[in-house]
Amino acid sequence: MARVIVERAFDQPASFADIQAREDQFAWCLEQHRVKFIRSYFSKDRRRMICEYEAPDAETVREVQRTASMPFERIWTAEAFEWE
Repeated sequence: MARVIVERAFDQPASFADIQAREDQFAWCLEQHRVKFIRSYFSKDRRRMICEYEAPDAETVREVQRTASMPFERIWTAEAFEWE
């Protein structure tokens, strides 16, 4: 499985509750495509958001995001590492 990053931008400050409600509504789609939500980060003004998923690949996450009508600017695979 790959780590997949989704970059989002909003015209107005976004509500985590609204995003979570949409994600919950399409949980079946995430499960069907083996996409697992890991975490999200909001900018302080809540107009930008980064979401991390575990999924087979970036295209699978794109498909899920489109099915759920979730806005996104970019979706890309990432490799996690930590400084020692």
